[in-house]
Amino acid sequence: MTGPRARRRLPRALTALALALPLVALAGCSRGDVGSSGSQGYVAGKGVITSLAAGQRREPGPVTGTTLDGRHVSLSDYRGKVVVVNVWGSWCPPCRAEAPMLADAARMLRRRGVVFLGINSRNPEQAGPRAFVRRYRIPYDSIYDPDGRTLLAFHDTLAPNSIPSTVVVDRRGRVAASVIGEISRTTLDDLVGDVLRDGSGGAGTGTGAA
Repeated sequence: MTGPRARRRLPRALTALALALPLVALAGCSRGDVGSSGSQGYVAGKGVITSLAAGQRREPGPVTGTTLDGRHVSLSDYRGKVVVVNVWGSWCPPCRAEAPMLADAARMLRRRGVVFLGINSRNPEQAGPRAFVRRYRIPYDSIYDPDGRTLLAFHDTLAPNSIPSTVVVDRRGRVAASVIGEISRTTLDDLVGDVLRDGSGGAGTGTGAA
């Protein structure tokens, strides 16, 4: 069965373009599509959702690094749990917009065994992201990734400048869903809920707008 994970369906050609090309080339897309804020380097507008059937899921490359608190962390540490990976930068307006929601969701979904992990990308120094974490009371670790190398682990899922973006990883460490651009709470809850149900999670493949 196929179907969108949101209210509106996007043409397959647009979704393929969004995933295959650097997102900076998509400037000028209408509201509700993935766009770029010019030279600022972040994805503007509502996010594009991709959800994968269980048989189509693949593990990303190694996602590992040092957190903003100086501790080593790896995505593989959470094998057996559903993990939400959020890519963000303190300089990114959509990242600031979604941060309070993500912090609240992380606290709420923790009760269901869901783990959140951030990847702080393209911040040349740590003062900005540390202030971001304090301001929005982010309760989960973030890998400090100033040059964007950690993001390359998701090369089959995300373009190198997919900021913000969110990836849902299933219990077997495989990418089950992704949202390129700002994510809504409704979309996050739907995607995570599907993966938690396992048999339902990824039962179909679809794309849509967050």
